[in-house]
Amino acid sequence: MIKPFLGTWKLVSSENFDEYMKELGVSVAVQNLAGSAKPRIIISADGDKVSIKTESTFKNSEISFKIGEEFDETTIDNRKVKSIVTLDGGSMIHVQKWLGKETTIKRKIVDGKMEVEYIMNNVVSTGVYEKV
Repeated sequence: MIKPFLGTWKLVSSENFDEYMKELGVSVAVQNLAGSAKPRIIISADGDKVSIKTESTFKNSEISFKIGEEFDETTIDNRKVKSIVTLDGGSMIHVQKWLGKETTIKRKIVDGKMEVEYIMNNVVSTGVYEKV
């Protein structure tokens, strides 16, 4: 089920990302830098290990994990979180928990594009990525 997500993706549209970053508690300076970045996401798999690499003019990051197993992650905005990624009905669900807070990043493939929802509390941001 991970196969449709594999490849290199570039951001083509984004909505409400500034509000999502505010909800996360990201500083205004970081919001300005991150908000203008047009990231590329590279998703790969080696056996049961999945890697998600994010490259942008703001910052680069990479996480590696096994589906359904909790792991430690330092986010691009430098939060130290406990993460778990699961697959559910064609969606890749990435949950991050820290300091009693929680956010969910939901990725799904729709008409060959990767649609990403960033959800925290009542704030939802969406991004659409095209395969490179």
